[in-house]
Amino acid sequence: MSALLHDLALTELNGVGKALQEKLQRLGIEDLQGLLFHLPLRYEDRTQISALGSLNLGSRAVVEGEVVGSQIMLGKRRSLLVRIRDATGMLGLRFFHFSAAMQKQLETGNRVRCYGEARSGATGLEMYHPEFKAFNQDFAAPDLAPRLTPVYPITEGFQQQRLRQLVQQALGFLANNPVEELLPLDVQQTLQQAEGFPRLIDALYYLHQPPANADLVLLESGLHPAQRRLALEELLAQQLGMLALRQQSRSQGACPLLPYQVADDISIEERFLANLPFTPTNAQQRVCAEVFHDLQLPHPMLRLVQGDVGSGKTLVAAQACLRAITAGYQAALMAPTELLAEQHFQNLTAWFAPLGLKVGWLTGRMKGKTRETLLASLAVGDIHLLIGTHALFQEGVNFHRLALVVIDEQHRFGVHQRLALRDKGVQGQFLPHQLVMTATPIPRTLAMSAYADLDISIIDELPPGRQPVTTLVLPDARRNEVIERVRHACLDGRQAYWVCTLIDESEALACQAAEVTAKALREALPELKIGLVHGRLKPAEKAAVMNAFKENAYQLLVATTVIEVGVDVPNASLMIIDNAERLGLAQLHQLRGRVGRGSTASFCVLVYHPPLSAQGRERLQVMRETNDGFLIAQKDLDIRGPGELLGTRQTGEIALRIADLKRDADLLIGLRPIAQRLLEQAPEQAQRLLTRWRGDQVRFAQV
Repeated sequence: MSALLHDLALTELNGVGKALQEKLQRLGIEDLQGLLFHLPLRYEDRTQISALGSLNLGSRAVVEGEVVGSQIMLGKRRSLLVRIRDATGMLGLRFFHFSAAMQKQLETGNRVRCYGEARSGATGLEMYHPEFKAFNQDFAAPDLAPRLTPVYPITEGFQQQRLRQLVQQALGFLANNPVEELLPLDVQQTLQQAEGFPRLIDALYYLHQPPANADLVLLESGLHPAQRRLALEELLAQQLGMLALRQQSRSQGACPLLPYQVADDISIEERFLANLPFTPTNAQQRVCAEVFHDLQLPHPMLRLVQGDVGSGKTLVAAQACLRAITAGYQAALMAPTELLAEQHFQNLTAWFAPLGLKVGWLTGRMKGKTRETLLASLAVGDIHLLIGTHALFQEGVNFHRLALVVIDEQHRFGVHQRLALRDKGVQGQFLPHQLVMTATPIPRTLAMSAYADLDISIIDELPPGRQPVTTLVLPDARRNEVIERVRHACLDGRQAYWVCTLIDESEALACQAAEVTAKALREALPELKIGLVHGRLKPAEKAAVMNAFKENAYQLLVATTVIEVGVDVPNASLMIIDNAERLGLAQLHQLRGRVGRGSTASFCVLVYHPPLSAQGRERLQVMRETNDGFLIAQKDLDIRGPGELLGTRQTGEIALRIADLKRDADLLIGLRPIAQRLLEQAPEQAQRLLTRWRGDQVRFAQV
């Protein structure tokens, strides 16, 4: 029986020795199957000759003409300029690296056929270093390419032509060494009949050597049925990987956290709710019930809580921690910044101290005796809840009985960081339950893909009394009007933020720096008390300024984006964001969420420096039109694509080679049950599919 393609080593190809094999491995190509799944980035049409007169700036084409001039040009860089002509016009060919032999080929009177990009040059349209072949009456004109020419991702020291030759060799093996169809048969048939997708082998042939009449626009958009066939298989592999992570985590043990039963007195959890100055929303109660259900199970909870800015995720986290504590265990809450960690510490201490519970706070700057005392209390279980930054997972931080980890703004933490905290579970034997939270809503497409290993809860209701924020967009020429708006708001007893994007002046970015802005505003508004906070202040100084603002000692706070998350000042009803066009939608939405937390009508003024780019104009328009964080997240995905939105979660979990979560979102629908069926009914087939697409990337299975 013939070997399958994935069983054949790269050394089966002519001319592939150890050095070339290592270069291919740097591209992620380990065998002949890997070579054929290394698809072109784009295609070049070298199947026809374009008239010189038809070329436009930026067009790539095959052209042919007679050399009518050739001379060495002196200047900043020495170059060889060759002029060619056909019946429709003239074109310059410019070479900065050339030899005497090349000059001989390109001498006047010879004909030349070349391929390149038409660019603006000193003599009009020119091609810089085009690929060329010269010929005359003694040598026949070269043949045109019979098919579109693929352009592959390559590494340094690797030539396109060499990779094309290797791929053509590999295609020759397909007749006797087939590539394995790994989709379930019924799925293959449905795709072929309903979607017109080709068989896998036909898709590979087509994508490596498209015919001359192929739809180049469709190919370059990534929407050709052959590309979609492969994208679907890769997305299925990605789903398999995430579900495998989930299965592996669920196969490990965690401590079931059952509600504490009391005979006569009311429970701590009931006292906690009775002490709250507000009633939890229906959405908070529903999400808490989902969390409590997971915590009772003997395998680790992996739940993501999404909630728009101000929806009350902290209360859900507090109730989850309380459940762990009343069951006799400890909890940890990790936040990305000291400012946010300290705010959580203050809020949860205020809630937990009246219940007789001890909340600890740990940051990287805590040293000496204070740190030693804290860690000693933690190790014997005297601290029920520890709050901090990434310092929580450092060596030497040992819990007595850690059973729950809450991670706030989880997209800011890498996989390795969460793994280190997870390893601190009870006696190193039971995994802690994990509750991860984000105020950056995740579009459904990303949730179905990048977060397929997590159960997702959504707090889709704001607490009563929260005011929608009215958003205005103004050019910085109207800065004086904005300053007057701040004056009136603050003299009426309210408070305001003025957010800047940089600390130091930068002419290149044209941003008003926080220190310069604070000075200017103090001069313009002498009747107001104005504070300043930015990332270069020491943590204690930063906390002092923020507390003073919260206590209304400052009416106006000039800040950088350090106030993006977690700052809660209900009396602040006006937010000015300077140079708003420089920030992404998610960050603008987070900043706007600092106002509208009280009962007063609130406003956010986005000040921009014209001219706006098309993308900048679109972002500001979205902010003006909606306060819906989920709609904003979807728009952010449309504008920026998935890569940036995923942040550090990409590490080791989602690195797609062919599929695109934005472009191929429709392919995700229905893939999860197929992946589940493969894992349960054909685990070996599922593993081969995983290996084909993900190699050894399926790791971090315990995170």
